[in-house]
Amino acid sequence: MYRFYLIIFSFLMSLSVSSMVNAGPQEDLLAYQKYFKKKFPNLSSVDLSNGMYNFNKDKREQWEEIMSFPPYEIAIDAGEELFAKPFKNGNTYADCFEKGGIAIAHTYPRFNQQLGKVTTLAGLINDCRVKNGEKPLPYLKGKLASILAYMAETSRGKAISVEVPNDAAALAAYEDGKRIYFTRRGPRAFACYHCHWEAAGSKIRGNELSTAIGQATHFPVYRSKWGGMGTIQRRYKGCMKNIGAKPLKQQTEAMNNLEYFHTFLSNGIPMNAPGSRF
Repeated sequence: MYRFYLIIFSFLMSLSVSSMVNAGPQEDLLAYQKYFKKKFPNLSSVDLSNGMYNFNKDKREQWEEIMSFPPYEIAIDAGEELFAKPFKNGNTYADCFEKGGIAIAHTYPRFNQQLGKVTTLAGLINDCRVKNGEKPLPYLKGKLASILAYMAETSRGKAISVEVPNDAAALAAYEDGKRIYFTRRGPRAFACYHCHWEAAGSKIRGNELSTAIGQATHFPVYRSKWGGMGTIQRRYKGCMKNIGAKPLKQQTEAMNNLEYFHTFLSNGIPMNAPGSRF
């Protein structure tokens, strides 16, 4: 715990914002944006959504070539078909969401004040299924990831807009997600912060590390390593395994709070999901 506070103290000092000790989400966001702008002055907010491809010319060219025929297009088509297919009771996913589920993906996760917890779009898709007498889908890949891909495509180009209401429980969820993000985990004592904040733009295992700001804009994502689509929580679990830590379970309060904070970091950056990564 002492080492954790040293990390936070060092981070705050690097931003020259000691007043952030009692800062709220908006103050955090301004300071975080300032940090990355100072670290990468030549990258626009839109550039940051391109992740590792900002830092390797050869990989950028390969990625741009792949994007001529995006590998996620099949998932979008499959997701659209699944989204429109009626349940046994005649309802569809559109009946469960405002605006029929179109162009809302950039506003999730959300804090549901009625339920007193963070709700993710993936979680609501399965809630919709259960309410309509259907079995839930696996959260990390497969059909659910395809449905997310279709819903994300309808929000492409819209700025990420995750809200943290002025509500004690919402602020607590945000702070919990932030705590998880900055906490060292596993035998190597790594935090998300170390790779995608402190070492952003550097290499690890031959790959360039993307910036924390902008990462959430391209999920769900098609990864060549996976050979298919995956959700953002699938990526979290993979990162946790990579550092030797026990992964948080998908769609738990802790994992959803992490997604809430992490996605909030990309507020204002246009959504470009689904995305494609190596």
